Amino acid sequence: MLLGAVLVLLVLGGAGPASAHAALKSTDPEDGTVLRSAPRSITLTFTESVGLLDDSLRVLDPDNRRVRIGEAQHAGGRPDTASVTLPAKLAKGTYVVAWRVVSADSHPVGGAFTFSVGKASATVATVDTGPVENPATAGLYNIARYLAYLAAALLIGTAAFVALCRPTDRGPLRKPLVVGWWTLLGTTLALLALRAPYENGTGPATALDADAFTRALTGRPGLALLARLALLLLAAVFAVRIRKRDAWPRPLLAAGGALGVALALTWVASDHASAGIQVPLAMASAVLHLLAMAVWLGGLTALLILLHRTGLPPVVVARFSRIAFASVTVLVVTGVYQSWRGLGSWSALTGTTYGRLLVAKLAAVVLLLAAAGLSRRWTVRLVAADAETAVRERVPQPVGGPPATAAEEPAAPSAADAGRRNLRRGVLAEVAVGVVVLVLSTVLSSTLPGRAAAEAAQAPATAGGLPAASVTTIPFEVGRARGKVQITLDPGRVGDNTVQAVVFGPDGGIVTVPELRLSLSLPAQQIGPLDARLTDQGGYWGTNSVTVPLAGTWTMKATVRTSEIDQVSVTKSVRIVA
Repeated sequence: MLLGAVLVLLVLGGAGPASAHAALKSTDPEDGTVLRSAPRSITLTFTESVGLLDDSLRVLDPDNRRVRIGEAQHAGGRPDTASVTLPAKLAKGTYVVAWRVVSADSHPVGGAFTFSVGKASATVATVDTGPVENPATAGLYNIARYLAYLAAALLIGTAAFVALCRPTDRGPLRKPLVVGWWTLLGTTLALLALRAPYENGTGPATALDADAFTRALTGRPGLALLARLALLLLAAVFAVRIRKRDAWPRPLLAAGGALGVALALTWVASDHASAGIQVPLAMASAVLHLLAMAVWLGGLTALLILLHRTGLPPVVVARFSRIAFASVTVLVVTGVYQSWRGLGSWSALTGTTYGRLLVAKLAAVVLLLAAAGLSRRWTVRLVAADAETAVRERVPQPVGGPPATAAEEPAAPSAADAGRRNLRRGVLAEVAVGVVVLVLSTVLSSTLPGRAAAEAAQAPATAGGLPAASVTTIPFEVGRARGKVQITLDPGRVGDNTVQAVVFGPDGGIVTVPELRLSLSLPAQQIGPLDARLTDQGGYWGTNSVTVPLAGTWTMKATVRTSEIDQVSVTKSVRIVA
């Protein structure tokens, strides 16, 4: 089930670029403006609070030389800004400002803009705005995040089931507790190791950079992951102490609940709830939402495991039924609030990726509630059948038992046995749909909220800023193999460019190919083909230096070899600006 969830996540989120959650609202100086005198500082304002990197802001002068600037900091102590001081004297011409920050929900974002002093330059300096998201690092990081959510649900939900439902046989539940704990520990360590490469947009091998790793640990996401590690160690000690207890006293239950809340906070502290409007209320709502989902989904998994043992008392099922109903109530209330906070308007429900994913999640929740209703119905019947059996067993029988008949038929399965079988099917359906809901919830956490998208759309359009990186998708088909190549040319301007090419299969997942070649031609000027000389970077093909000499409409030719004898060449036009 965990592997299936990862495959679904790769299909949903692996084919497209990652959403950046902190959108640039304004710049001072404004993008594309011409100033009479040089400014003393540069300030960027975002839609949410941001974290600063060692090289968050870079400024290039009209001669394409780097300007000595002060250390990046938050302007006036406002966490949604990034600011640097400039030298007292700046030459006349156009300056390029490249920026890269980490949004409050832990996702990096970058870009560039221009301003001029005195007059605009005839030519604008070209700048690499920083490495775009590395596909290998991003893929590993996202898989670790998804598995961490699933492990948390398994660990917290199973522990809550043991504490609140009090099953007589806890032996079968030890394995999911151990699996959940170790999986969460492993994914947390992986997220810590990949944090610096993820923020900087570099390959996984750069995780060995001690300086970058140390800096990543001091940011909000790094501190949250360190806190999660400490809480997992406490959870291990807690589990050892309660292993032999038949009943948990109230102080122990309170301590376990506090530990679960603290674990949930390690996600919420670096997610959507930590930025935007009504942050304290949003964080409290997000913690309750995460815990309710974990108690429900993890509890369902524990119940499914115990239902395979015929000795499960119906009273345990009835206790979980009440807990599940309370979890559903919490999920509905907090889910409605989070949906309103994330969307901001009805139009965002269908007009944004966040809204469409939310609609899909709501549809899955409806199916989950239907399966839960069916399970609740079988729970009532199981309890009734058990009570009827208990009454029948208390009725006194004649000595020697009832008289046997000559043609006595084999005993039919009891109503309780049939109820358990039907309940197992209902719970299995709940768990399957619940995993889908958790998958969609995780994808939503890495998608730009509709409210933030609307704020970014209201920002003034750039007048003379740099274009975004050029992203070209070229479909191909050779033999039985087909798919598409996504080629990112950054910054998509005259001069040096970086190239990253990712091959996707027909299902939208990343695939590897033996060889990928790329060339550029400008037929109008009879230039080319220029070989990009791509190399295999481990999951994608790329190069850090492709020089495009002239502006115009270039022909991009990609040759994909899928086997020793099968290859195909496909072309597409791409616009290169000055």
